[in-house]
Amino acid sequence: MGSGKSYTGRRLANGAAVPFFDLDEWIESREGRSIRSIFEEEGEPYFRERERDALREMARFRDAVISCGGGTPCFHDNMSWMNRQGVTIYLRAPAEVLARRLAREQEKRPLLKGLNQESLLWFIRSKLEEREPFYLKSSVIYEQKTGDEAAAKDLLRHFQDLIGH
Repeated sequence: MGSGKSYTGRRLANGAAVPFFDLDEWIESREGRSIRSIFEEEGEPYFRERERDALREMARFRDAVISCGGGTPCFHDNMSWMNRQGVTIYLRAPAEVLARRLAREQEKRPLLKGLNQESLLWFIRSKLEEREPFYLKSSVIYEQKTGDEAAAKDLLRHFQDLIGH
């Protein structure tokens, strides 16, 4: 959350001239309701199963950039599966950077609504501690030191090196 997955992914896909897909948007379109509604009405286990199914459905797009939710790699052996399908990227950023970014959009994110700066930072640190073992299995770990626009350009150069053009 706040790492710039969708922003960077869209720009990376554009630079590589391939389609971009957001896994959460894909699930919402299939379910006909928001991720928030799915969680509230069906619970996390139901959502994680739909997420796994949607992820595997997207394997038909051989040349594409797919942005998944922050929890996706942590369930149903998704990280290993994604690594077998293509190149995975962890947009790694310090908790303080993520907190600064997310503070601007707390009202849009139900998990963050009403948290003060200290609580927000604690929440982010605890999520990173829980999820980073999965994230660190990514093919590419991109340390974010600059803005998202630079990340997309750097990653595009990296992919061009990987695929030889």
